[in-house]
Amino acid sequence: MIGMDFRALLILFVAALIAAGVVHYVIRYRFLDGFDGFVGKCVAGWVGAWLGSPVLGHWFERAKLANVYLIPALLGAFVGAFVVTATGKALAKAFSTKPS
Repeated sequence: MIGMDFRALLILFVAALIAAGVVHYVIRYRFLDGFDGFVGKCVAGWVGAWLGSPVLGHWFERAKLANVYLIPALLGAFVGAFVVTATGKALAKAFSTKPS
């Protein structure tokens, strides 16, 4: 996936948009509330989608577009968007100055 073509880049971007949209607007799992939180999830989702096939494997040859396996890419995008938000929430809680 290092030397990907433009179609593969767009497919990964669409997978990241889907994952970020579901996590941010449907499930409403947020660290940052506004559009910047959505964009952060898109970036993390794209990285997760890019790593999805190499990490999770090549599943379902029929669900493959532009040398991108869609199922692992979507799973990776969801994991990427979720992990970034969970990490942000955990760091905010760890560094909060509330008295115990």
